[in-house]
Amino acid sequence: MKKLKLGIPKGSLQEATLNLFKKAGFNIVINERSCKPFIDDEEIECLLIRAQEIPKYVEHGVLDLGLSGKDWILETNAKIEEITDLIYAKQGLGKVKLVLAVSENSNIKSVKDLKGKRIATELVNITKKYLKENKVKAEVEFSWGATEVKVPELVDAIVELTETGSSLRANHLKVIETILESNTKLIANKKAMKDLWKKKKIEDIALLLTGALNAEGKVGLKMNLEKKNLDRTLSILPALKSPTISELVDKNWLALEIIVEEKIVRELIPQLKKFGAKGIVEYPLNKIVE
Repeated sequence: MKKLKLGIPKGSLQEATLNLFKKAGFNIVINERSCKPFIDDEEIECLLIRAQEIPKYVEHGVLDLGLSGKDWILETNAKIEEITDLIYAKQGLGKVKLVLAVSENSNIKSVKDLKGKRIATELVNITKKYLKENKVKAEVEFSWGATEVKVPELVDAIVELTETGSSLRANHLKVIETILESNTKLIANKKAMKDLWKKKKIEDIALLLTGALNAEGKVGLKMNLEKKNLDRTLSILPALKSPTISELVDKNWLALEIIVEEKIVRELIPQLKKFGAKGIVEYPLNKIVE
């Protein structure tokens, strides 16, 4: 039987990635003593690998498919095929920023002030390129972790990924420049994409993951409504698309179904009730496939 080798990012993205796959229909169970998680699809073999390493493993064919950040794809200069953007991070549905940060008491105001200074980062190549683009000569050293605590005793500045900025603030750092925005990407080995079976499997996984991500933060609402109240009801519905409207046996009534952001439902349902809606049902969504 053919198998697709899939790299799941270990570390900060791990939990969010497992949850996304679950919504997409794949149950992945991780054994802490093994780097090979179980997945309930016999056509897939999972490997749990640091996101930093996944692009190169995909490029070299150790993995057919993997998830990693745009930042690590650029940092490793991996020759891979980008399948789709998956806009999620450790704590939410958004991008992260790669920033240049210094002590909140520092006199350094921009990258230009870093001439002759020392910078710590995991993303050495991106940082050196950024300095070169800005015609600044500075020392860049690889950081093995806990990068935020190195300023100002060990280095003058750091280049670090941040989602909310809370860790930087907790360590009394301030952002002086944003180098780039990054997000998770589904990436594939170029040779694997020439294999018809693997290509289809990869495209199917991409479709399901994208559908699961599209459904995040949204719910379905369905209700019965008198025809005479339809227009004013439609005026308050912030639909993902036009609502589905169906005739009922009683010709004076309609069935209406719509997808909305979950965060507005608590205000929306009382309004719908006020406009005469009956049998209002809210239901969760796992996927929205466009």
